[in-house]
Amino acid sequence: MTSFNPNSAGLRNGRFGGLPTTPEEAQVILVPVPWDVTVSSGDGTRNGPQAILDASPQLEFLDPVTNEVWTSISMLPIPADLYATGLDLRSQASRVIDWLETGADPAQTEPMQSLREAVNTGCAAMLDSVEAACAPWIAQNRIVGVVGGDHSTPLGLYRALSKVHGPFGVLHLDAHCDLRQAYEGFAFSHASILRNALDEGHVSQLVQVGVRDYCAEERDVIDAAVDTIDCYDARTLAQRRALGEPWAETVNELLDSLPRDVVVSFDIDALEPWLCPHTGTPVPGGLDYEACFYLLEQLVTSGRRILGFDLTEVAPAPDDGGIDAVVGARALYRLGCLAALSWEKERT
Repeated sequence: MTSFNPNSAGLRNGRFGGLPTTPEEAQVILVPVPWDVTVSSGDGTRNGPQAILDASPQLEFLDPVTNEVWTSISMLPIPADLYATGLDLRSQASRVIDWLETGADPAQTEPMQSLREAVNTGCAAMLDSVEAACAPWIAQNRIVGVVGGDHSTPLGLYRALSKVHGPFGVLHLDAHCDLRQAYEGFAFSHASILRNALDEGHVSQLVQVGVRDYCAEERDVIDAAVDTIDCYDARTLAQRRALGEPWAETVNELLDSLPRDVVVSFDIDALEPWLCPHTGTPVPGGLDYEACFYLLEQLVTSGRRILGFDLTEVAPAPDDGGIDAVVGARALYRLGCLAALSWEKERT
């Protein structure tokens, strides 16, 4: 890596944070996936990777946990062909969603079946491309983080990780459970990511934190998987705070069931909506930013290893990225710092 002065002005050199770090040199590899084909409300998360990249030169590189300058992170190029394909498929998915929202019977699939099939085929190809992008870095013992895009995108990462490490725990921060079965007829819906990961056998234990918008189907999945899924919904967390339970005590409990190897799945709408106002499905009652990172720091302090991570559903303001991009860039950097720290003992 060429010389870098962390105290100088941020550079706009096309790299994450304006850093000189290349993927060949970095511990943490960011895989951008500009895709929001199946989002069921507002779109725009396909622009998340670029907005995060554009906001990242304003980062400070003093890791708040170690109090050291940390720069071993690099983003791969944003794939223009994937963006273009997703944009085309988004228009087809929107026709299906609009049709369903008129009150059409979802069982009567014939009028929209060809569109659904095209979307499902395209989403499957996207996941294959994500897996292919992640696998070589995982084979080199690098830490990979997927940057969405919508929350369907990390399934390719999970597939690549499980082929090397076997099933792993998932710490899932989100406003939604994402446990629906092929929501709206889309096999790889953003609302089905954790259901797909569980069904495919990648996840040994799932801990969900901050969820506050879910359907009866998802509640049934959670109730039927009491040994596999722990769901800490926002209402329960708020009640425990109101009764005086310290956040530190709650964190110790929710980490307790996770195995040593964990993937962090961070949907930005886990946070309070003012921190992500343009995300596709904002929900009131979100998590505090620093409370989230206290949780993630304790995950690392506990001796667990972050195998990989994803940050999804950042949809920037149409003009300049706004607070969404600022929060996304900072959350991504801190995730990278913590993931690298969790591997320190592995590398010594």
